[in-house]
Amino acid sequence: MQDNKKAYVELKHINKTFNDYKASDDVSFSVEKGKLIGLLGPSGSGKTTILRILAGLENADSGEIYIDGKQVNNIPASKREIGFVFQNYALFRYKTVYDNIAFGLKIQKKSRAEIKERVYELIELVGLRGFEKRYPTQLSGGQRQRVAFARALATQPHLLLLDEPFAAIDAKVRKELRSWLRELINRVGITSIFVTHDQDEAIEVADQIIVTNKGRIEQVGTPVEVYGNPKTPFMAQFLGEPVLIKDYVSFNGFHSASDGKTAVIRPEFITVRKKNEFNPYPVTTEEGVVEGVSFRGNGLELRIRVHNEIVIANRPIGQELIEEGESVNLFLHKIYLVDDDKDEVDVVVNEAVRNNESVVI
Repeated sequence: MQDNKKAYVELKHINKTFNDYKASDDVSFSVEKGKLIGLLGPSGSGKTTILRILAGLENADSGEIYIDGKQVNNIPASKREIGFVFQNYALFRYKTVYDNIAFGLKIQKKSRAEIKERVYELIELVGLRGFEKRYPTQLSGGQRQRVAFARALATQPHLLLLDEPFAAIDAKVRKELRSWLRELINRVGITSIFVTHDQDEAIEVADQIIVTNKGRIEQVGTPVEVYGNPKTPFMAQFLGEPVLIKDYVSFNGFHSASDGKTAVIRPEFITVRKKNEFNPYPVTTEEGVVEGVSFRGNGLELRIRVHNEIVIANRPIGQELIEEGESVNLFLHKIYLVDDDKDEVDVVVNEAVRNNESVVI
């Protein structure tokens, strides 16, 4: 068990510049064997550059790259034993599903019997039995990506890299493939790193998330850790659906909070109740007016004006509906206070929660 906890992939002080753009700025992280890692960040944050450097498709200006304890900086891409899945599938249009998957094995000059056994094993693994004679144009987007996964796994690579693997697939199929990928990696047991700009995708699929910003690593941790315990102002504002508030000390329960910073408020920090509903925190409850209501499938998204600020809150389906123009009670459980100058995030909990405020009847 201890062996599995050793770093299988390690990047040490990686730097890469394109003209005057610093794509990788002293990037260092390690990945345990068998883990599925999400590289998450906004466009231009350097996540794809990291993937390409790992794959050997780009050379780092400086720094060291290790895979399974072996430095691979000077080893060409074809010798690194890495499988790569691209967002646009990159399948051979005029080859069948069978021949696409078999391609790498033929390059390795495997016997016909070996190739057949391995290809059919993978066709079964990715759920495409009966499709082996079809061409890419005869497949759906989700089926093409399954072929791309099978082709990447055919040569039994030590590391699987995926660049926005679901970006070209429609939303419903993308969600199905997330669960499928998670199960596939568990079954195969291969260390995998995928690039995404989709927060939901990273949170749902990854064992660990590495968040990039402006060529640097902002935070590394489990999905629960990076979402629930942001370490930098960027992290507090990047994840979820935050609203930034300057006049946070005017909110009940936060009058004693240190002033001069910016508050980050996520929808899940707010509970909204109708006027006729039980209110456990009457002293620190705010009154707000609903200025917008949007249906989000599993609930309502409410835009509420309070203290001349607009906040966003969610209301689950199944509770009594709230309408635009309605006055509501709003309780703000906590806020993140961010200080860009000090690169710090403080969590401030509503005084009512800290003091265990209760209703006197």
